[in-house]
Amino acid sequence: MKPISIFVGAATALSFSSASMAQEKSELPLWEIGGFGLAVSQQAYPGSDQQVNRGLALPFVIYRGQFLRADDGSVGLRALKTNNLELDIGFSGSFGSGADDIKARNGMPKLGSMIEFGPRLKWNLGEGPGNGRWSAQFPLRGVFDLSDGGASKGIAFEPELVFSRRSSNGWAYSSSVGAIFGNQKLNDTFYGVAAPFALPNRPAYTAESGLISWRLGVSASRSLAPDWRLFGFARLDSVAGAANENSPLVRQKNGASVGMGLSYTWLRSSEKARP
Repeated sequence: MKPISIFVGAATALSFSSASMAQEKSELPLWEIGGFGLAVSQQAYPGSDQQVNRGLALPFVIYRGQFLRADDGSVGLRALKTNNLELDIGFSGSFGSGADDIKARNGMPKLGSMIEFGPRLKWNLGEGPGNGRWSAQFPLRGVFDLSDGGASKGIAFEPELVFSRRSSNGWAYSSSVGAIFGNQKLNDTFYGVAAPFALPNRPAYTAESGLISWRLGVSASRSLAPDWRLFGFARLDSVAGAANENSPLVRQKNGASVGMGLSYTWLRSSEKARP
């Protein structure tokens, strides 16, 4: 998936999906190997009043086969593809943050490194202004905590409307609006306060299922050379009207995340991607 970005450090999917927009899918290589560096300042979780700053330098592998896909921030199997609809089953992950790094959660269990697994339906909605493209995505995935032996943390649903386009001067742009919903177990992971962790300024609280946050995002990328690409993103999350906006762990309604990075493709295939 595009990583469930409510978790700290899950920002790279926006960057790579924006980068891949720079070419038509039929022009992309079947596989690519390279690396990227990313600097990001991200809200710790929707409703947090703290930013988490990270610098990452990681390798990447992209594969765009007819069925097996490792692209657009996820890894999985494409189960169905028509002119307008695509269904895949895959997983993606994100980094965690120690509870001691977030003052509102001092003494509470940390938000660990998470993975998600499940289906995602993509609906191509057709052309938009400036030769752009509209699409909608509907990922429904189970969330698991690698820092807790793969324990289940609940289920997330993240509907999103995306507009993307390429300019004549080499820039690729994407903008999106969406929402994140979680079941009671997932929401309690982020917003619940068990009785042993209650404090005078942090009363016990049991989270409810429902809306986690609204989300508005933009991203852009541009090729600097055949093997080098610059990318960046910005995102706004809001918990206004969310199911748990009254949780003592919600310290502000709105929060922003921004990031910028550089990617380098070391090797690529001469064979083109599967349609």
